[in-house]
Amino acid sequence: MVLLLDINIILDYLLKREEFYYNAKRIIEKCSDENINGCIALHTITTMWYLLRKVPDDQRRSALKSICELLQIVGTTHDEVIKALDTPEFKDFEDCIQTKCAKNAKADFIISRNKQDFSESEIPVLTPQEWLELQK
Repeated sequence: MVLLLDINIILDYLLKREEFYYNAKRIIEKCSDENINGCIALHTITTMWYLLRKVPDDQRRSALKSICELLQIVGTTHDEVIKALDTPEFKDFEDCIQTKCAKNAKADFIISRNKQDFSESEIPVLTPQEWLELQK
């Protein structure tokens, strides 16, 4: 199974956001299982680099490197970015690009706390709790 993790899941894990950390941690741990292939979009790394700018540089590099060693980095193409720009019904452009990356990775699911932003997604979107419930 392939999962594309939205940036909010990674940030919940790295920043240990109290309300969300436990499920994010469980999903990250499942991605270290050989049966679950976790991935993140390339732009997620650059966005996290920026968002974590107040974290000391060595810690930020170490945290992002550990994520990159655990999760596959996936991208999209020029043509798919153009198609995303031509998809006004997908209100959040960044999430539209997440969907394109998930499609390229042949993801079974996108895991995000913001399901409503993915209403036009070609890939099913589950919250962390929903996906973890499926694993029982």
